[in-house]
Amino acid sequence: MQQLRAVLDGPLPEIAARFSRFVGSQWPHRALIIFTRECTGRPRKVAGDRDIVDRVTIDELDALKETVDPGTAAAAIAVVGGVTRDVLVVRDETDTLLVMIPKPSRSAGPGAGDRLVSCDQLRGWFAIVATSIRQQVAQASPDYLAESRAASSERARTIAQLTQTHEDALVSILGTLRARDLDDRTARSAAAETASAALIALRSVSDSDHKLATEDVDSAFARLRVEFGPVAEQLHVDVDYVAPTARGRNLPGEIAHAARAIVRVVAVAFGTQRTVSRLRIAWDCSGNELVVDVRDQGAGDLDGDALTRQLAGRLQTLGGRLEVETLAGWGSRVTARMPLDSAAERPDQNVLSTLNPRELEVLGHLALGRRNKAIAAELGVSESTVKFHVTAILQKLQVSNRGEAGLLAARAGITAE
Repeated sequence: MQQLRAVLDGPLPEIAARFSRFVGSQWPHRALIIFTRECTGRPRKVAGDRDIVDRVTIDELDALKETVDPGTAAAAIAVVGGVTRDVLVVRDETDTLLVMIPKPSRSAGPGAGDRLVSCDQLRGWFAIVATSIRQQVAQASPDYLAESRAASSERARTIAQLTQTHEDALVSILGTLRARDLDDRTARSAAAETASAALIALRSVSDSDHKLATEDVDSAFARLRVEFGPVAEQLHVDVDYVAPTARGRNLPGEIAHAARAIVRVVAVAFGTQRTVSRLRIAWDCSGNELVVDVRDQGAGDLDGDALTRQLAGRLQTLGGRLEVETLAGWGSRVTARMPLDSAAERPDQNVLSTLNPRELEVLGHLALGRRNKAIAAELGVSESTVKFHVTAILQKLQVSNRGEAGLLAARAGITAE
């Protein structure tokens, strides 16, 4: 048990490496992957052969997950890292996935029955690891939030840059293939269709990553209601839930996790007051902030200083702030405000203010991923004029390509109609 404790005790991003060492002697493997959508920053925790773990995709892991029922383990043949391999798959009840690529065995090895017994033992160990991951995410500690936010931001920047590079290459290929002075029409048509399909698939990458790393505010609040139910029962309080009015707004995953954790902490603090029997929990998006508001109708003797100290680490990590109001005989109110983008992710308003109205208009089209020709047609100007504006935008925003400019625009809420 001491060795298993060492697996659980340490930074969350490195838990796969620690678990790999723990199980390596009994289940020799080339690579080990833990996949959980609970972790918005790094849904894949990996260890082992970089040629495998660096190439495994979310789609491959999702496909593998569908082949195994929750709470079971199985040996399978599947595509991992773009190559068909023998794999050992464990899907925990928490929906966390474990994938191991076994090392080739020189002997015949155990029979199927022995392998299932062995898998049952592995499933038990992994259940403990999966539960630990879920608890760390639910607690939304400052360390987890900082790591998750940094990973989310870095992944978004990387995808924007790769998307722009590959999109430029595909657009160039299409332009060449569509040139009228080329012969062999059939081959050219087939190649054009292939490049067009690749371009469409490439543009969907950012959308898929965005869905993985965010929760819409309605779903995040609904999840709070489900998770908070047992807590309310333990506190013996009735809860009035006020759903967000800003419907369809997306929250960064780390903000959604932090908001739910903050509600639990505040509710428990309220519950220590003897006279509290009802709570009001409300979420909403105000401008570029998520506002979490929790109120009671107790005696108004909440220890606001202690609660502020308890939540300071989480809120400081996310650039948020806390407001605590208590009024003797009337009750208490706690409001947490968290920016939906970190300060590092938001373009400086002074920089944006350097753009003229036409440049802001072009920037809005860049946020939607449109090319110069499409922007020119929309604005009724020439492509060379659009190119001139794009060059000026990149210089003023101090970014290296249109993908980065579009990403900054989207995060600042600047998009074309």
